[in-house]
Amino acid sequence: MSEKAKASHGAEKIAEQAVERSSPPGKVVYEAIYHEGEHEIGRTPRSLAWSGLAAGLSMGFSFLMEGLLRDYLPAGHWQPAIAKFGYGMGFLIVILGRQQLFTKNTLTVILPLLRRKKVSLLKTVTRLWMIVLMTNLAGAIAFAWLMLHSDICSSAVKDNFVQMAAETLGHSFCSSLLRSIIAGWIIALMIWLLPFAETAHIWIIIFLAYLIGIAHLPHVIAGTVPSFYAVFYGTSSLGEWFSHFFVPVALGNAIGGVTVVAMVAHAEFVDEAGKKAAHWTK
Repeated sequence: MSEKAKASHGAEKIAEQAVERSSPPGKVVYEAIYHEGEHEIGRTPRSLAWSGLAAGLSMGFSFLMEGLLRDYLPAGHWQPAIAKFGYGMGFLIVILGRQQLFTKNTLTVILPLLRRKKVSLLKTVTRLWMIVLMTNLAGAIAFAWLMLHSDICSSAVKDNFVQMAAETLGHSFCSSLLRSIIAGWIIALMIWLLPFAETAHIWIIIFLAYLIGIAHLPHVIAGTVPSFYAVFYGTSSLGEWFSHFFVPVALGNAIGGVTVVAMVAHAEFVDEAGKKAAHWTK
């Protein structure tokens, strides 16, 4: 092999290694999430409902895990910093199990909607959101009822549940709305980090969920378990849950998540496509 051929071959090997070691372009991440959104849109309502119910039940394990950690950890001002690691348990189960969670999988369908801009697709996305949200809530509420009315947990752990429920409720509408927008933002960022995270999937989920928990940023499904525990326990009413928790938190999570998705979609699709004019069609 000539010196020139050897140099060319060496340059090719260096280029291949550079590609292997570099992060994927933003457009590749966009396309991966776009295709995931297309898949979600194509699922049947029954499939979405069962998956959403499973996700709602799974999110209850965040509540259970944190309550157990509070029970086993000694009292101290640092206790919440450790106990809040339990908050990520439900997110781990839901995301790695590919279950339908409002603010997670449902946000991916925004990309096909932004690209195709069809009224019929908007109706499909809205229906998907409603199915997932309602079944998520049903699963979370069922888990809260089970924790209160069974002997699965000791009385000491149930006392922790009552305290966690009180921490979830009691905030003003505006405070809950603003903090839940940030929570929705973080969940949306999680979506963009996961496709090419490779072996770091678990750590991304744990630490971003931990950030939501330790900062007391409300999540509409994770927070429904402790807040409905308070309803079943009698320290809060259904009306208080709906007006002071569900409405501001569901709205804030959606605003925060969709904003991030829309911003990334604009940067990766609209700008790179030459900023072509897009109009809504039937």
